[in-house]
Parts: sequence; structure tokens; C-alpha cells
Amino acid sequence: MKTLNVSISPHIRTPKTTRSVMLDVIIALSPAMIFGFVYFGWRALLITAISVASCVAAEFVYEKLMKLPVTIGDLSAVVTGLILALSLYSTSPWWIPIIGGVFAILVVKMLFGGIGQNFMNPALTARCFLVLAFSSIMTTYPEVASVDAVSSATPLQLVKDGGTVSYAQMFIGNHPGSIGETSAIAILIGMAYLLIRRVITVKVPLSVVGSTAAFVALFTAIKGEPITLNFLTVHVLGGGLLAAAVFMATDYTTTPVTFWGQIIFGVAVGLFTAVIRCFGGMYEGISFAIILANLLTPIIEKVTYPKPFGVRGGGKK
Repeated sequence: MKTLNVSISPHIRTPKTTRSVMLDVIIALSPAMIFGFVYFGWRALLITAISVASCVAAEFVYEKLMKLPVTIGDLSAVVTGLILALSLYSTSPWWIPIIGGVFAILVVKMLFGGIGQNFMNPALTARCFLVLAFSSIMTTYPEVASVDAVSSATPLQLVKDGGTVSYAQMFIGNHPGSIGETSAIAILIGMAYLLIRRVITVKVPLSVVGSTAAFVALFTAIKGEPITLNFLTVHVLGGGLLAAAVFMATDYTTTPVTFWGQIIFGVAVGLFTAVIRCFGGMYEGISFAIILANLLTPIIEKVTYPKPFGVRGGGKK
């Protein structure tokens, strides 16, 4: 009798591969990247190139030393490098993306088993590490295409201090910030591409952005401060919220797979972001918020995972 070896369910056939998905993400990141290079100048391109090269090199060297199959061809290290670079400032010293890239790949990704095994987003975790380790460098914002740092405030800083900003300028991206976070229209173009390619769905981005705005409004009211359209709009368009909601909170490995799990995850990100922005000392907070929500992913999936047909509480039929 011929024995058939059948793997456990679910049995899903798809033409997509890790490489094709990562290539789609790279294409989706391109508008924000190009805008960052044009607006912030050659320094932004240099930081991005160093970040990508550091991530790819770290993964290659680790796998060679550990005698593991080389996986840099799946482009996941390239995506990690791009996302890390786009969350940095063009005025960052050249060694910042090197430290961040090595930390993201070795500490967050490879030491936990490689792609699909990490429980936190590598690029965001690396950025949080850099903020904690080099806070003065990571809070120096460039305003225009220049190699010199300036002391101008970001939109969130201006609004928090009682000022106002131009919605049009924020939508286009004409304001201080990191390389890939300033242009809302470039980020939305990338999001549209990912939706068309069915790489992501709208559940996580909408729940992140919507819940952030709702909780910011709630906490602002609790503090007795005025809530204006300008205030909420800046919170949505500024601080890297859109870029993080589209490219970072949707990470396959660290985000729940269930429908309601993704909604709850997005709301948790929004809650943490609002708490940090309204009660903490940071103006952004989205990076730390996503990392905290990543830690809740196993619990969220356990609570929202659908029960198999015919199974009652306790696992009995």
C-alpha cells in the first residue's frame, strides 16, 4: 500500500512568495523614498543606502558564520533596511543606520530564528533602541535639503505648543521630519499599491489611524484642553503615524492574522500612541506603540482565533 504524507491544515495555494511580497513592499515604499531624497537631499539617499547595506550584510555574515542557508535573496533584509532608514533623519551620523541595521537583523530577527520567528518588528525595535541610546541625535530634525541640522520644530511640536500648521504643506510633505514620514500623499500612493496587490488590507491602517485620533481627542478632553480640527489633523498627518500604520503595523510576522485580532491590534496601537503623545514626553510615540502591541499579538490571536466546527468550551465536542 502506498503511503501518502499529508501536512496539517490549512492547505492554501498561492503564487505569492516571500520575495514577491517584499518586492511589492519595496515598490510601495518608493514614492516616500523618492520624495525624501528630493526634499532632504543626497544625505537622505546616503543614510538609506547605508541602512540597507548594513541589514543585508548582517544577515549574510550571520548565516555564513552559523552555516545556515543564505536568505538575503528573499529581500526581507532590504525591506528592514528601507523601513529603518525612512524612520531616521537625513542628518543622522553615518554610523547610526549601521548600528540600527545590525541590531535589527541580529538581535531582533536572526537570534529568534530568522524571518517569521521574530515577535517584534525588527526595524521599529531598532529605531526604539536608537532613540533610547542616542536620544539627542535621534531628536535633531532637518528642515530642508541640507547636511546641517536645524532646530525647527515638527508639526506635532508646534501644535503641542499651541501653534498652527498648514494642512496642504503637511499633505505634500513640506515640513521637518524623518526621511520617509513627511509626505502623506506619497505614503497613500504606496498604500494604494499594496491594497491593489492585496499585500495588506485596510483593517490595520484604518484602525490605527482612527483609534489614535479618537483617543487623542478623548485624552485631550480629559485634560481640559481645547480640541480643534487643526490639532487632530496634525496628529493624523504628523509624527510618522501614516507611514507606521501602512508599512510597519501591517507586518505579517508581528500582526494578528484574525479579522477581529487585527482590529484589536490596531486599536491597541492607537491607544498606546495617544497615551505617549498626550501624557508622555515624546511628540511621536508610534514606534514604541507598535512594539508594545507586538507583545500583545499572541494573546490577541488566542482570544480571537475562531473555534473549530463542533468544538465547545474546553475543547470538547
